[in-house]
Amino acid sequence: MSIPDLKGLLETAQRIQTEVARVREELGRKTVVGETGGGLCRCTASGKGEILSLTIDASIVGDKKMIEDLAAGAVNIALQRAREMADADLAQVTGGLPVPPGMFGA
Repeated sequence: MSIPDLKGLLETAQRIQTEVARVREELGRKTVVGETGGGLCRCTASGKGEILSLTIDASIVGDKKMIEDLAAGAVNIALQRAREMADADLAQVTGGLPVPPGMFGA
C-alpha cells in the first residue's frame, strides 16, 4: 500500500468516525415506543437504548404479576426497536459494514 493510499484510508476512517459520532448524538434525541397488553403498558426509549419512561394503565394497578409481565415485555420491545433504529442509522454511515463494539467510540 502506498503512502497516498494510506492517507486516503485514514481520511476515510476519520470521516466515518465523525459521521458515526453525529449519528450517535442524533440517536439520543430520537425515541421509540414499545407497548404490551393493547396499550396497558407503554415504554419509551431513546435511540441510544436508554429507558425514558414507563407508563402503566390505572386499570391494572392491583395486579402485580400482570404489571411485571407487561412492563418487561414493553421494555424489551422498546429496546429492540431502539437497536434496530440505531443499526439502520449507523448502516447509512458505514455503508452497511458492521461496526465492531468500541470502534469509532461505539
